[in-house]
Amino acid sequence: MYDVVIIGAGPAGLSAAIYVQRSGKKAVCLESLLVGGQIVNTPEIANYPGIKKTSGFEFSMALYEQAIELGADVDYEKAVSIKKLSELPDYEKGMLSHKYSKDMNIIADDFNQSGEGFDENKYIFVYTESGKVYISRAVIIATGAKNRHLGIDKEEALTGHGISYCATCDGAFYKGKEVAVNGGGNTALEDALFLSNYCSKVYIIHRRDEFRGEPESLEVVKSKENVELVLNSTIEEIKGEDKLESVVVKNKVSGELREIPVAGLFIAIGQEPDNKAFESVAALDPAGYIDAGEDCTTKTPGVFVAGDCRTKSVRQLTTAASDGAVAALAACAYIS
Repeated sequence: MYDVVIIGAGPAGLSAAIYVQRSGKKAVCLESLLVGGQIVNTPEIANYPGIKKTSGFEFSMALYEQAIELGADVDYEKAVSIKKLSELPDYEKGMLSHKYSKDMNIIADDFNQSGEGFDENKYIFVYTESGKVYISRAVIIATGAKNRHLGIDKEEALTGHGISYCATCDGAFYKGKEVAVNGGGNTALEDALFLSNYCSKVYIIHRRDEFRGEPESLEVVKSKENVELVLNSTIEEIKGEDKLESVVVKNKVSGELREIPVAGLFIAIGQEPDNKAFESVAALDPAGYIDAGEDCTTKTPGVFVAGDCRTKSVRQLTTAASDGAVAALAACAYIS
């Protein structure tokens, strides 16, 4: 049995694990994809206080190693639901008693000692896609957010065949070729800058006439001779059968259609949460983020939230780490 189960091993989840371990409790992070989360794909981090410059991969590995050295566990499991002991039918309790006898015996001993004062909401069960069940006293949801898709024809079919959501992962495959980046935030600018070092031509397709990304990054991108800005434009069509051949963009002002031949399209239009599995224990806002304030508490006692998966105005590496610390300390205080 763990004191705290943390769903996600990105900056928020790993930061939470570090704080749980330093508080004298035992934590496990459940990660369904990559340790480090989305930040792993960031080629350069230059806005984290105290660190002048590092890569997302190096930063993530440092967090991971610190959590492991402090005694936290990291398991590659996808959490699919969270339940309280009071919600489990008797037959399910019986199955768990057989499969997880050690943990269930701890609960039984607690029941025997507490008598009528036993609180069935004291224990939380996290179910995973593989069928495993993690039993703990508190849970921190730190699932972050996933890449947002365009939602147009052929996008899914050509993913991995010209369409990508990670320039640092796949950019080198397009050396000497023409590619496009779709988006207007920091990620899109960073991707374009990274790709400009490999590719003969980089188009940045953005639906507005101004970028949301940092002005400094934008100026560097504009200084690149092989980067062309395609503004006030949206991608209307993706062409290609076995591999990407071109994209058709529409100018929102003139209505003009333009076909741009490219071998690669890197989509960087933001992220969206994946919290549907947890709506029984945590209220979701209209956009699907977990509705929680700066104290990182949810509607369910013992269930906390940290990082980009919660409702907030700023989603940065520093705020994710901050949330991890807040949620961890709140979880440890709840247990105590």
